[in-house]
Amino acid sequence: MKTALMAGAAVLAAAPVVAEEVNVYSYRQPELLQPLLDAFTKETGIEVNMAYLAKGMVERLQAEGDRTPADLVFTVDISRLAAVVDAGVTQPVTTDYLQEHVPAQYHDPDGHWWGLTTRARVVYASKDRVADADITTYEDLADPKWQGRICTRSGTHPYNVALVSAMLHHHGEEETKTWLEGVKSNLARKPQGNDRAQVKAIWSGECDISLGNTYYMGKMLEDDEQTEWAESVNVLFPEFEGAGTHVNISGVAMTKSAPNRENALKMMEFLTQPEAQEIYAHANYEYPIAPGTEADALVQGWGSFEADDVNLMTLADLRADALRIIEEVDFDG
Repeated sequence: MKTALMAGAAVLAAAPVVAEEVNVYSYRQPELLQPLLDAFTKETGIEVNMAYLAKGMVERLQAEGDRTPADLVFTVDISRLAAVVDAGVTQPVTTDYLQEHVPAQYHDPDGHWWGLTTRARVVYASKDRVADADITTYEDLADPKWQGRICTRSGTHPYNVALVSAMLHHHGEEETKTWLEGVKSNLARKPQGNDRAQVKAIWSGECDISLGNTYYMGKMLEDDEQTEWAESVNVLFPEFEGAGTHVNISGVAMTKSAPNRENALKMMEFLTQPEAQEIYAHANYEYPIAPGTEADALVQGWGSFEADDVNLMTLADLRADALRIIEEVDFDG
């Protein structure tokens, strides 16, 4: 058994098409997927050729058209999944197995993409300066008591656009704009850096709370330098008023011209098996979505939550409006 790892799509394009292989374009780093790919090859005998594409996946698929060697695409965030679908480079896939193992809110209603794991968009809060009960909802972030105490990455980053899309879904445009203006007025500094940089700012005393994805806690605990940052905060799971905690997703889609369609379908179904779900979630500090599966013990230790049950494609359809509102309030200004 051998899984082929490739530095880019150009290498993958040169690989010969044989009966027992499947070709993957991935937005996720190879080391995060390798345990899963190895398990698939061991179970099925199908070799996996993977090309890591940090950017330009949609453009690559459009340029290749029906000549693409890619069977599947792996990506993260509902915005990126929707972009692949909107580009017309995927095909619908629906089987009883997939429907049984992927809850309805975590797959495209038309079957163009299927979720694999989720991550919650949470509040990282200073252990010394913020009590757990101080923040219970996303709406709380606009409370004037947090003036000068919030850090976040750019409002136009896909993770925050998805959160604003969810606010739009639950509260409408007027309330969302007012909320976003309130959050902006509470910022300790201009939006900058990534989610880990916000936790570092809490550790250094620059702010008291930040927005971030859950898996960054696991990533920080892996890093000797960042462990101290991680240990300075608690993970809080706010909810929308009348709904649950906002989650985003990693997912898979089959390309429109998949040359190894049957093998690709086998891989999609394998990825939603409970065993594969737990391998993938463990490697990325995320939450498996198949019924009966559990997150890694470390992830469970951060706390429990009820996920918002809105279909993520609904949020994808709102992303243009969300981005417009973010720009109207000049959130990053």
